[in-house]
Amino acid sequence: MSDYRIETDSLGDVQVPSNALWGAQTQRAVENFPVSGQPMPGAFIAAVARVKRAAAEANTSLGLLDSDLRDAIVQACDELVAGEHADQFPVDRYQTGSGTSTNMNVNEVISNLARNAGHEVHPNDHVNMSQSSNDVIPTAIHVSSVLAVKEKLLPALSHLRGMIYEREAEFSEQVKTGRTHLMDAMPVTLGQELRTWREQLFAVEKRVEAAADELLAVPQGGTAVGTGINALPEFAEQFAKSLRSNTGFHFTTLEHKFIGQSAVDGPVALSAQLRGVAIVLTKIANDLRWMNSGPIHGLAEISLPALQPGSSIMPGKVNPVIPESVAMVSAQVMGLDSTVAMAGQSGNFQLNVMLPLVGANLLDMTELLSNAALMLGDKAIRDFTVHADNLNAGVGRNPVLVTALNPEIGYSLAADIAKEAYRTGRPVIDVAEERSGLSRERLEGLMDPLKLTRGGIA
Repeated sequence: MSDYRIETDSLGDVQVPSNALWGAQTQRAVENFPVSGQPMPGAFIAAVARVKRAAAEANTSLGLLDSDLRDAIVQACDELVAGEHADQFPVDRYQTGSGTSTNMNVNEVISNLARNAGHEVHPNDHVNMSQSSNDVIPTAIHVSSVLAVKEKLLPALSHLRGMIYEREAEFSEQVKTGRTHLMDAMPVTLGQELRTWREQLFAVEKRVEAAADELLAVPQGGTAVGTGINALPEFAEQFAKSLRSNTGFHFTTLEHKFIGQSAVDGPVALSAQLRGVAIVLTKIANDLRWMNSGPIHGLAEISLPALQPGSSIMPGKVNPVIPESVAMVSAQVMGLDSTVAMAGQSGNFQLNVMLPLVGANLLDMTELLSNAALMLGDKAIRDFTVHADNLNAGVGRNPVLVTALNPEIGYSLAADIAKEAYRTGRPVIDVAEERSGLSRERLEGLMDPLKLTRGGIA
């Protein structure tokens, strides 16, 4: 028993580890939810601490909290935001749907940190003043998601896009066979393929940014059900002002707080855009894997960097491990998004009751995508090599080049020429010279692969 102390809450006495900064309500949650062994992400705890800090400052500005208590709470919150005491937040993410357990975990840790510094700070009366778990946790979802997207994901996607841009310029005139249905099609340049990836990333970045901006409006101040009971009417604006100052992002207050507590429409919308990032990364990863396939009996258009042996039994085999990892990340993100969508349906009257799951999944998605984007840029895009001879030879043998002759000789004759070139294995230009009535010089001009990548009618 010497390893425990007795704490008391409204349900009675609880044994709490003697060296723990948490209290009775946290301990009950630890014992009640032995589910996954996965606590809420550190970024989420930091966001709750930011909420507590801003609330303390707002309450003091409104004359409700003494400045010395505010300073003690602020000091403790700053320590949590900095990542200190990370082992003091053991509550499983699969907990009470409001996140009350996590809210009280943070309240209790802040209270005990303040007490250790010589201040009598109560977890409910002071740290949780003018608040409810029902507005703290939704607000923390908004805050943590905005910071994760703007400080980590968007820079990572921009980094990947920059890597692609550098290689795109390098291969602006490297012609290769285009493919539709995985079958040979008209030629494109490798630069055009890379630009497609870059434009996809740019578009999805904008969609993610817009979804994150929607979360800048927070429901803090709604307290229990959205009405603001036990909080002064001015609290929400003062809170948002403090949050803006402490984060550097333009957080505002939702005019109708109910919408941010009874529903998680904004977070669900962000989740959908994170799924969109996963889809774009999957497209890039799969294209890279196909282009790298071989090296003898595949496309063998490029070689990705050889990062590790690819087989425990086949010597010399090297696999496209980075695109494979990115594809798995993307699949996981899509699954997490489906979970967030299902959680979004759990808004019953004045409260959504899957808030911790939504907050944790959004941060997991953002973390996975950020790391995958950086990895894809630094370990695949930056240093892949191009097999120009293979690309050039493939383009020259491609009977689909006859498409350029359609305006001159018509689709039917062009199709016959292509079929004969396929059947005989002869260069399509040789067959076209025999059957089209066009001169070799004219055919070379019409069927120049690089010119064909520029579109139009010859």
